[in-house]
Amino acid sequence: MVKAVFFDIDGTLASFQTHRIPQSAFETLHQLHEKGILLFIATGRAKDGLEVLEGFPFDGYITLNGQYCFDAKGNVLYENTIQREDLEILVAETKRDPFPAGFVMRDTKVFNFRDERVDEIHAITHNDNHPAGDVSNVLDEKIYQVMCFIDEKKEKELLAKMPHCTSARWHPLFTDISPLGGTKVKGIEVFRKHFGIELEETMSVGDGGNDLEMLTHTGISVAMGNAPEEVKAIADYVTDDVDHEGLIKAFRHFTLVP
Repeated sequence: MVKAVFFDIDGTLASFQTHRIPQSAFETLHQLHEKGILLFIATGRAKDGLEVLEGFPFDGYITLNGQYCFDAKGNVLYENTIQREDLEILVAETKRDPFPAGFVMRDTKVFNFRDERVDEIHAITHNDNHPAGDVSNVLDEKIYQVMCFIDEKKEKELLAKMPHCTSARWHPLFTDISPLGGTKVKGIEVFRKHFGIELEETMSVGDGGNDLEMLTHTGISVAMGNAPEEVKAIADYVTDDVDHEGLIKAFRHFTLVP
């Protein structure tokens, strides 16, 4: 029996075409809630990027790929920040071999500079319009994640110098660098234990590379139709994309909604 479902946002709940959650998806969420199923967000977005949810009453939020988790009342259940020594290395790299980097704090982010790569991602997410500004004080801030616009080769080189960090990529243009320990799976475990839910009673829905661990962790996994083949390959069920009622089709398949 499914008692909790964890949802990615971009490409899962929210359409890449309209940048909104379709009404059919909201109706599905309400039907699940009415059955007593707990609903959680599991996203790479920060707290300030949740407006797209239009106030729907989720039971908890795993944000920043698991670095900052809070419940419906705003109580923080888990947080994890990049160690200063690793942050110093990353900042030095942005100066030695410049690339755009968005330093993510609890409620906002600031870029060292923006170029066409940052604008291209914002055109997809409508969530990365933060301005470039002074990043000289980031070493003294709580930094939960850094959005690094680098290729996979540079990503591996950077991680080799930052032993306490990991990365998650859902687009070729950038990767999210975050501290070890805080992942979507970590967030799932935090909420699962908080609400007394067994792992086999959990379900996850996602579409990107940063959802792979989550989808392999939960009792049931659903990949959206727009997901890459590597994500579809590990899912228990592959549904349509969100613009073509992918969510309601998935939950009907598992007989969770009529």
